[in-house]
Amino acid sequence: MEFDLSWILLGLPVAFVLGWLASRFDLRQLRAENRRAPKAYFKGLNFLLNEQQDQAIDAFIEAVQNDPDTSELHFALGNLFRRRGEYDRAVRVHEHLLSRGDLSRTDRERAQHALALDFLKAGLLDRAEDALHRLEGTPFEAQARLALLAIYERSRDWPHAATIARKMHDADQGDFSTRQAHYLCEQALALIAQGDLPAAQALLEQAVAAAPEAARARIELARLQRLMGQPAAVLATLKTLGERNPAALPLAAPLMVEAATASGRTAEVHGLLQAHYEQAPSLDVLESIVAMEAADAATSGSARQRYVEHLDKERSLVAAAKWLATEKLEHEEFHPQVQRALEHAVKPLTRYRCAACGFEARQHFWQCPGCQTWDSYPARRVEEL
Repeated sequence: MEFDLSWILLGLPVAFVLGWLASRFDLRQLRAENRRAPKAYFKGLNFLLNEQQDQAIDAFIEAVQNDPDTSELHFALGNLFRRRGEYDRAVRVHEHLLSRGDLSRTDRERAQHALALDFLKAGLLDRAEDALHRLEGTPFEAQARLALLAIYERSRDWPHAATIARKMHDADQGDFSTRQAHYLCEQALALIAQGDLPAAQALLEQAVAAAPEAARARIELARLQRLMGQPAAVLATLKTLGERNPAALPLAAPLMVEAATASGRTAEVHGLLQAHYEQAPSLDVLESIVAMEAADAATSGSARQRYVEHLDKERSLVAAAKWLATEKLEHEEFHPQVQRALEHAVKPLTRYRCAACGFEARQHFWQCPGCQTWDSYPARRVEEL
């Protein structure tokens, strides 16, 4: 059978027309999809700016379905889920991004960081810890280490917290020497509770070496020395504290008085406290001076005069209440009622207040129970701020 070339001549134009029609159809479909994706994206953006997060999420989901390879849309969608508290959906979005083989290194690191934030917000600290460790050597390293530090502090894992703080300090990501001293002090307190005083002393001495200007390490060391029956060492430690960090001396003044009495060096300590008080009047230092003078028969009646002199320097309701407690009034029968009312009024003034969040407490904290900030409590009472 002979091949008829006329069929080829007839088929070529038909094939050309069909191919042209198919290409036009694909082009129209592609253009329609491209128009739908930006439209959905801008619609979602508009909803987001108007704080309509539900509608924004629906619009972004539509955009992602139309163009699943757009990583920016996935990031926007994941962040929206996290802000709404839908952490499981945020995790799925970011894990989907990490599973893609075509994702650039920059976007992969960004997705890993976003996933770590999802776990943090969801309270899944073990999974967050693993995700944050994967960010070592990335542009998110410093942020990841700070988050790890917060995790270890929250779980009171002081050895791991100290390791992270040391890494950040060595990498010039901040001065974490004082933070490292706090971690060593926390570990020392745990050892003291277990009765291992020599090991606790070694850690506290490390803390002093790590942050010589920090107050806590020396105060905790002095307390341990008192527990070990070493009043002379207590005084030596606290004298150094007064030289290196005089603002913190009010916290240590009662301990100094106790050590001075135990070692028979009351005159020396009285002079040190008096000199400090003259430079920076403080209620706690004043109380320590009054306590020392009350124990001395020669100066036992000078408390009233001390409070009056303090009132000349500072307008202190606390000092006025203490003066009133030592004074004899004309109407003596009403003195207890007046005294109780005044003591009740000054109680809030004798608290300590966090400089970061304003949380007030009866005792001084090295880490605020409210906002978890370190060294945010001044060594002065509310009235003195």
